[in-house]
Amino acid sequence: MKRTLAIASRELGGILATPLGWLILVCFVGITGLFFALMLTDFSVQSTQMAVGPQMAESFNLNDYVLPAFFSNWAVILLFICPAISMRTFAEDIGQRSFELLLSSPLTSTQIVLGKFLGSLGFLAMLFASSLHFVVIFNWLGTPDPGVLAASYLTMFLMSACFLAVGMLASAFTVNQVVAYILTFATLLGLWVLSWAEGIAGPEIGPLLAHVSVLSHMEQLIKGLVHLDDLVYFGSFVAFFLFATIQRVESMRWR
Repeated sequence: MKRTLAIASRELGGILATPLGWLILVCFVGITGLFFALMLTDFSVQSTQMAVGPQMAESFNLNDYVLPAFFSNWAVILLFICPAISMRTFAEDIGQRSFELLLSSPLTSTQIVLGKFLGSLGFLAMLFASSLHFVVIFNWLGTPDPGVLAASYLTMFLMSACFLAVGMLASAFTVNQVVAYILTFATLLGLWVLSWAEGIAGPEIGPLLAHVSVLSHMEQLIKGLVHLDDLVYFGSFVAFFLFATIQRVESMRWR
């Protein structure tokens, strides 16, 4: 475990030591802040217009109008940001030939992959921590459901973990970080749009394809409805791609 955490610390330090890491952080804070301001402005305008109709105003609240839309837009932002975080995990080391030293160390392939994954998750945790002031503002403006807020953050974290796992596998297959980014983004976009297949592929195949999509399992969680099958999906998704990455690293060890 100590070796895995050492790799995680090295990976997190490597992200923070590059301009890209800080650029990602600034972009995340700036874009999420922009969406937050726009949605709250729209909510304020809409709530003022509905003030004349008390019955309508009762059903018009932060939990139903702002939170799902805000975190749905946040998910789209992470669709672009997560590949930028994961693209360097292996591609940079392979390109600089420092990965050969890592493979010759007493570290196992599992320790290397899990360490890099935890380091990337640590950086994501920093991104999420930079948004906690939104929670304070939400509670200042209204009474958001704490369960919905917690479930929304959990959803974003689980979804990001899936995105990073895909990105790490792509990064392990190339020395070019840009290629790793494109491969990851294309794969994630494909998994994203599979949720639309239910109405296109027919009643036999459509539901199965939609079930594979990350978006299908995000919709209920983001509303505060935590189902076991959704949690199992995210856990299995991450485990599958990490296992595939471990096998890729192991194959490189024996080349």
